[in-house]
Amino acid sequence: MLRLLKPSLGAIFIGARILLAFGAFPFVLAHEAHSQPPAPSDEAAFLKENDAAMTKMMKDMAAKPSGDIDRDFVAMMTPHHQGAIDMAVIELRYGKNETLRRLAQEIIVDQMQEIDAMKLAIGEKVSSSAPAPTQPAPTTTTPSGMSHEHTGMHMDMPMGMKK
Repeated sequence: MLRLLKPSLGAIFIGARILLAFGAFPFVLAHEAHSQPPAPSDEAAFLKENDAAMTKMMKDMAAKPSGDIDRDFVAMMTPHHQGAIDMAVIELRYGKNETLRRLAQEIIVDQMQEIDAMKLAIGEKVSSSAPAPTQPAPTTTTPSGMSHEHTGMHMDMPMGMKK
């Protein structure tokens, strides 16, 4: 009987997401009343990219339980943190408010550090040489003289993002 009353980890995350969505809604409406409307093309691109980031995050957070609570926690929190990074990159790409842009930069650094800390805590290796997601990857020359970028977590910074 107690087993029926004990919520599963998935049910807890679904409930938390619903509460967060309804709890944040009034704040979004209050903020929207005071903000300047962006250019229609910027707004559409921002919404499209943000929706894609949120959809990816939610899909990736639905990790299959492994039987190891700590690994399951890291498996679910890593895409959550990566979602914050992706959304911060989008803010840097389209946002105009310098305070929010600086905050977005801090979010990227903080969330990357937390992902690494969680991975280290469960014995997973982390890449110490991956560039920040807003910086281009380092370029090297191959023996044939061809240039190429190192692979790693990064996004090329669009021209509109540099301010």
